[in-house]
Amino acid sequence: MREEEKKRSSQDSSFKRFMKKRWAFPAIYIASAAIILTGVLWYQTSDNATDTDSYDYEATDITGKKYDEPALEVNRAMENFVMPVKDSDSAVIQKQFYDYDGKAEEQEAALVFYNNTYHPNTGIDIATKDGETFDVLAALSGKVTKVEEDSLLGNVIEVEHDKGIVTQYQSVTEMNVEVGDQVEQGDVLAKAGESLFNEEAGVHVHFEIRKDGTPVNPLDFFNKPLSSLQELDTADKADAEENSGATEENDEAAPSEDKSSEESADENAGNTEEDESADTEEDPAGTSEDEGQTDDQVEEDTATESTDA
Repeated sequence: MREEEKKRSSQDSSFKRFMKKRWAFPAIYIASAAIILTGVLWYQTSDNATDTDSYDYEATDITGKKYDEPALEVNRAMENFVMPVKDSDSAVIQKQFYDYDGKAEEQEAALVFYNNTYHPNTGIDIATKDGETFDVLAALSGKVTKVEEDSLLGNVIEVEHDKGIVTQYQSVTEMNVEVGDQVEQGDVLAKAGESLFNEEAGVHVHFEIRKDGTPVNPLDFFNKPLSSLQELDTADKADAEENSGATEENDEAAPSEDKSSEESADENAGNTEEDESADTEEDPAGTSEDEGQTDDQVEEDTATESTDA
């Protein structure tokens, strides 16, 4: 019994000595916190693994699965429209975009003469100062949706950047892309060439930016992001252009109407003069008859007086 009591007393004294040390309580606290934290992390990991197995990746409520169309890349949304040439300093704009709200002299300079008819320029014609051919670059990243050989326009390449927003490159040769290709900004699409539609421009590239089929002035969107064009309401602009065209037609028709009115007035005036002439000619005849009847009456009265006498 005494030996057991001695052992217990020695164990108690050892425990008391351990607890009296300064690092004992901090060590116990840290060890307990580590055990608790490990248990929590293990529980969360096992729970997440169970939830992952229950996901339906074919569902339409998961990001990226709702639409068949690919999502717009973030870097593409951050890109700015640039000139479709490598050295913009050496580029020369041969013909500007026809702006329906522009000045008369600017509109006149933006007309393309072809087949004895003037056509509004729906883009800008870019050439170099030396008149030599040059590489035509992608103004913005996108997907090639059209590659056509066209003798009139000088071949056409169309790149789609967002739903309804495209860029067109006309009057090009040596085309390096095909329909379905993904191009990055600055990739070489083709070489600048010539077109029958605008022979005066020489070697050039006709560059267009369109939103929902309506051309916009590329100079208004260079060095601006795609979002600036996405916010543009081209429907109002199209209506304004139609109204402008209708106004021009009415202005052209108005002189004809005025001329018709003048002709009608002249005809009425002529008719009045003819009526007056006719009345004037009839009146002398009537007057002569009256005078003749008066002379007859005078002769009859004279004859009556002679008989009475």
